[in-house]
Amino acid sequence: MLAPQDWQAIGVTLRLCLWTTVILLLLGTPLAWWLAHTRSRFRAAVEALVALPLVLPPTVLGFYLLVALGPRGPVGGLLETLGGTHLAFSFSGILIGSVLYSLPFAVQPLQDGFRAIGRQPLEVAATLGAGPLDRFFTVALPLARGSVLTAATLAFAHTMGEFGVVLMIGGSIPGETQVLSIAIYDAAEALDYRRAHILSALLLALSFVILWLVFARRRRVATVGA
Repeated sequence: MLAPQDWQAIGVTLRLCLWTTVILLLLGTPLAWWLAHTRSRFRAAVEALVALPLVLPPTVLGFYLLVALGPRGPVGGLLETLGGTHLAFSFSGILIGSVLYSLPFAVQPLQDGFRAIGRQPLEVAATLGAGPLDRFFTVALPLARGSVLTAATLAFAHTMGEFGVVLMIGGSIPGETQVLSIAIYDAAEALDYRRAHILSALLLALSFVILWLVFARRRRVATVGA
């Protein structure tokens, strides 16, 4: 039912989702921790930047990333000057775009989870001699594991459905930048509705299962807390 090119699109999509989720957890966790506890006057500005992809059209973000990562952009031009290649129309390029576009879906659940912990467990750990890093890894993260799971799931699911950002930065190169959403668009544009239906149903099913798992997890946590 699926052509080799479709399997390539599925592979690129899953690889993009996995790498985006891992990077967002590594970068978003300390950022969310800082946002949850800082009293800096720059907090509101940082929160606005993190949340910007929620309201910004993906083509706008994709356009500026294309300019920046392309051969004449500050990043792409510097890489070519150093003997490398620019990042436009490459997997690395769409990965950068996906990380930025899915950032709020990882940071905001983590920030809410860290804020919900409160200061008391951390203060108790401090009185027992635990240092800042020890308190973070042995107290904060275990208590916020539900939020970590939610952040990872939402980041994965959101990346799976990305279209505008990926299309602007990566185009539609089979095996390199063509993800499922773009493959559906290409199929519909070619009037191959059978292929478009199959790929759309696959993406719909995967998205539903992922979101169902998130809401089921939240309901279990709420039931235990009650």
